[in-house]
Amino acid sequence: MTHSPAPTVAPIVYLRLRSRVRMIQGQDLHLGDVAHLLADPEWENELLELVLKRPQKQDGNLILVDMLQIISKIKEHIPGVVIESLGKPHVLVEVVEKPRKPSKILFVLVWVLLFFGSALTIMNFHADVSMMEVQVRIVEMITGKKDKHPYLFQIAYSIGIGFGMIVFFNHLFKKKWNEEPTPLEVEMYLYQENVDQYVVAEEYEKMARLHSKDKQP
Repeated sequence: MTHSPAPTVAPIVYLRLRSRVRMIQGQDLHLGDVAHLLADPEWENELLELVLKRPQKQDGNLILVDMLQIISKIKEHIPGVVIESLGKPHVLVEVVEKPRKPSKILFVLVWVLLFFGSALTIMNFHADVSMMEVQVRIVEMITGKKDKHPYLFQIAYSIGIGFGMIVFFNHLFKKKWNEEPTPLEVEMYLYQENVDQYVVAEEYEKMARLHSKDKQP
């Protein structure tokens, strides 16, 4: 009595794309650069090194990699593979040049610009709301005497502004008081999310136009 060979079980690959990655111009884009994956040990390392594409100059500095493109590449490499995708169906790849050393002169110029710009903004705000008159009135209400130059009150007020900004932004140089994101970090995150959504929509429209052109006789 002959036994038929046991059917081979198709390998399963669990795949989750990152939201946004960076790569150096001129390098190959590997699957491990854009995704986390879980597979059998015999396939995992091979899949991590799987080349998806080599970005060209005409591709621009932002490239959209779609899940369908990745699935097609994996199936070419492992016929019959079963892919379970998790998370977002696309990833944005930002192509950058080799990192350069930060310019100290540019850093100083930006710091000076922000410092004086912030100082002027605060002074203009105080001038608009007549803060000097308000402070004189407050000191008069507390002490019963009118002082046209309440320096002690103004010094305490200035220190309070600085301390309040440190507490509000949850940041002092490189030190953070807790793990909560600062308001600036939240705004930058929301801005980056909106930019990414716009770029993704534009890239899908480009892909749709190219696909429609290919179908035309």
